[in-house]
Parts: sequence; C-alpha cells; structure tokens
Amino acid sequence: MRNYRNSKNRLPAVSTASLPDIVFMLLFFFMTVTTIKDNTLLVDNRLPNADQVKKIEKRDRVIEIFVGKPSPELAQVLGSEPKIQLDNRLATINEVAPYVLSELAKKSEAIRNLVTVSLKVDKNVKVGVVSDIKEELRRVNLLKVNYTTYQGDAFLNTQ
Repeated sequence: MRNYRNSKNRLPAVSTASLPDIVFMLLFFFMTVTTIKDNTLLVDNRLPNADQVKKIEKRDRVIEIFVGKPSPELAQVLGSEPKIQLDNRLATINEVAPYVLSELAKKSEAIRNLVTVSLKVDKNVKVGVVSDIKEELRRVNLLKVNYTTYQGDAFLNTQ
C-alpha cells in the first residue's frame, strides 16, 4: 500500500520525442540568419564618423568600392599609397569604370536605374583619389554615390 502512494505523487518523465525537431529548428534558424562575408579586405578601412547617417535598405542595389592604404602584409610589397579594391583584387583608377559597368550588367533590368555606388573610404585617404573615382563614375553616368560611415561624433575625425 505504501509503494502505491509514492508512485502516485511522482512527476512523469519528460518526453524527448520533440527534441530532434527543436534541434533542426535551431539549425535552420542559424543557417538563414548567418551571412558570409563576401570580400576579404586588402586595404585598411577605418571609416570616418558622421552624425547624419541613413541606412541603405536594399543591399542588392549597391556596388561597393573600398579605398585605403594596403593592409600591413601587402604594404611591404605595394607601399603605403592608397589603393582601390574592387571585389577581391586591387585595381587602378582606370579599372573602376569597367568594373562598375560589369557589376551593373549583373543586376536585373528593373533595378539598374536604382543602383548606388557605395564608397568605403578610409578616413586618412586624400580627397584626390576619391575625386578621381567620382570622375570615372561620372564618365559612365553612375551619379548615385554613397559614402559609408560609422554613426558617431563627426569631430572625432579630426583626431
């Protein structure tokens, strides 16, 4: 009689039948949320701060151009002059227009007029390189240019 009463008050064992479902749900969640970095940076890219920023909503309409001094590994070979990075290679100013046009050709016809060129320029790069890039973009009639920055106090850029 006593054993019967003790077993009656016990909690039932936790069912582990739904455990594989939970594991696969977590797996699919992390697979969809995780993004893979497209480009390896070959240039130093410390972006300036700005207090008036706006986030670009549609990333499929952006062509990125990185500008900065070569990374420390490449600086021994290439020097410390600012370089332009297009995808995963360093390029000259003459290669900017063909690269942008080839990237534009990859986009669908519906969004070609909405494409923005995003310049990710190191804060220590002289404005001459940036104006040369903008001149090349003007030559191929890509006039929507965006400068990528960090949110913050703009006065920190002078230090």
